[in-house]
Amino acid sequence: MGIVEEAHNLRVVGEGKRGVIVLAHGFGTDQSVWKHLVPHLVADYRVVLFDTMGAGPTNPDYFDFSRYATLEGYALDLLAILEELGIASCIYVGHSVSAVIGVLASISRPDLFSKLVLLSASPRYLNDVDYYGGFEQEELDELFEAMRSNYKAWCSGFAPLCVGGDLESVSVQEFSRTLFNIRPDIALSVAQTIFQSDVRTLLPLVSVPCHIVQSTKDLAVPVVVSEYLHKHLGSDSIVEVMPSEGHLPQLSSPDIVTPVLLRHIQHDIAF
Repeated sequence: MGIVEEAHNLRVVGEGKRGVIVLAHGFGTDQSVWKHLVPHLVADYRVVLFDTMGAGPTNPDYFDFSRYATLEGYALDLLAILEELGIASCIYVGHSVSAVIGVLASISRPDLFSKLVLLSASPRYLNDVDYYGGFEQEELDELFEAMRSNYKAWCSGFAPLCVGGDLESVSVQEFSRTLFNIRPDIALSVAQTIFQSDVRTLLPLVSVPCHIVQSTKDLAVPVVVSEYLHKHLGSDSIVEVMPSEGHLPQLSSPDIVTPVLLRHIQHDIAF
């Protein structure tokens, strides 16, 4: 087993002949977040699953705080994974920060991606002049301080807000579990990197077709952000806003989200 394979808990499932799909999870989760989608893909595709560095199941000793102080470190990891597996082209499905990681990777190596399916994606979380990301700096500072002072308590409060359900729901419990599995100092560092990121100036450089998919109500990503992506991406793009709630709809509303994702995976943008 190579170092890339081991570090990211790489798994390839399915023997399908329709190509390769790479599934990339967002902050606070791991590859298990795709459990409702994968069974629908394995008959037709080879499906690549992995854990981003810093996720609970990864070895914290491999987490390089300076490398992952920017999203480019994760984009380089993604390209290394594709190289390790000898993948020449893939359909990439990225959730949350991993949607943006896919965007960055596609700018440097567009040949490796036939399309990007961007679920709950945001190029910037902070509000700015003429831009609504959903957060003010004071709110983010409070979030970071809460993580720093009592990580377990923060997880318990953040999970239901993010998923959009009560504490008893299975999806909230699942997200709480994966969130709590992350070492607290790593979680704080990753959260700061994500929430302070801004890739808006890079969007015009994207040349790979993008399918933008998100929930009607999402704590982390207002619906207007999807329209911003659609307007500023350099490539062809399409937006679909689903009647789901929460930032992890593939986990909390699979009956709504799975058919939508399958449609965007299987069909290209039509004009």
